[in-house]
Amino acid sequence: MTYNNRKEKVAEIVQKRDLKDLTPEEIVKELDKYIIGQEQAKRAVAIALRNRWRRQQVPPELREEITPNNIILIGPTGVGKTEIARRLAKLANAPFVKVEASKFTEVGYVGRDVESMIRELVDIAVNMVKMEKMEEIKDRAKELAEERILDILLPKRKRKKFEENEEFEYEEEDEMQRTREKLRKQLQEGKLDSRTIEIEVSTQQFPGMQILGPFPVDDIAMTMQDIIENVMPKRYKKRRMTIAEARNYLIQEEAQKLIDMEAVIREAIRRVENLGIVFIDEIDKITNPGGYTVGPDVSREGVQRDLLPIIEGSNVMTKYGIVKTDHILFIAAGAFHVAKPSDLIPELQGRFPIRVELNPLTEEDFVKILTLPENALIKQYKALLETEGVEIEFTDEAIREIAHYAAQVNEQLENIGARRLQTVMTTLLEDILFDAPKLKGQKILITKEFVQEKLSAIVQNRDLSRYIL
Repeated sequence: MTYNNRKEKVAEIVQKRDLKDLTPEEIVKELDKYIIGQEQAKRAVAIALRNRWRRQQVPPELREEITPNNIILIGPTGVGKTEIARRLAKLANAPFVKVEASKFTEVGYVGRDVESMIRELVDIAVNMVKMEKMEEIKDRAKELAEERILDILLPKRKRKKFEENEEFEYEEEDEMQRTREKLRKQLQEGKLDSRTIEIEVSTQQFPGMQILGPFPVDDIAMTMQDIIENVMPKRYKKRRMTIAEARNYLIQEEAQKLIDMEAVIREAIRRVENLGIVFIDEIDKITNPGGYTVGPDVSREGVQRDLLPIIEGSNVMTKYGIVKTDHILFIAAGAFHVAKPSDLIPELQGRFPIRVELNPLTEEDFVKILTLPENALIKQYKALLETEGVEIEFTDEAIREIAHYAAQVNEQLENIGARRLQTVMTTLLEDILFDAPKLKGQKILITKEFVQEKLSAIVQNRDLSRYIL
């Protein structure tokens, strides 16, 4: 990750508000900016998120006894379950990881083991704390990086030894200092950014490790590689790059030296254990409807049993140390088209006491989704076409017609919720998006008649819409 990318990520983290500043009502208002409807689900996650902060204020002797009220979000695809998780992750200044239950396999089968989600959560927490620390020391790291670049541009001259009094002094020290300050000013103003210099960079000694067998391959390989790299001395090689590139590289390198990684890891583990949130999507995919355990479904119940101790509370070994999962909040979600929550093993059902059913989206909801959220589809397409110098406007009747066709196709074919709007909008604007470079400077009005002309034939031909919409 480049320094600029790190800065953007840090800025995103800094913008997040502490949980103590977010009341449940404010959390719901933030979610309302991106998610239409589903008030019950928003209230449930808002309360759960606020309870993370409340628990920290309780006396220590009682704090350990307060366990999270884990949540299951139940509803068809495309109604906002995953979007709630995504927005919650951005809203909460806490470690958050989203995993898909269908990716896990029972111990003994090839695939990901359930403990990997905790290891991933810890990695995210370490990076989060590390970025915060980098933000704190970025000015000092920048100063040190500048000094190293100046040393390359203007090497210190050898000292002259005067045998008469055995004293050392710098030759033309004042002149060198003036030149150095002049270079420093040019460096800070970016006037030297395109100049090329040669710096030493560390090399990757072990490009990749492959481990065979029914193990969590990625986790073991990464851990082994980290251990080897920490034990073996680093190798360096000289590389030519522009001063702009060298500055970014050296700032990262100096920041790494200034950060106390042991303190970072301690804080990261504390956050995971007390504030961590795991979102388990597609949990209905690991159920056995009717109790059948034949063929590829044989490990589904096994995955549930492997999940159980993690959700109940256990110790998980990570490359940063042991992490307790007793107070991590788990939010599960599933469409439950074929299965139902009662198909989960009873012990796992008991670990998700809060169940929230999300409502299917209506035509009126589609109208709001197209226009109201800050990331509304119409706003997105307007911004995309503006990059080509094309202005596009939608009449209210056109927006309602788009929502009508999306709802109609969902009724006739598979109901994929708000995701249907993506396919409808892409089909509607296909010609404009293709010809946009030729339409520079034009203003295009999307009317009800335009929508009908583009979509009516496809929607009426059910065989064709099955493939296109």
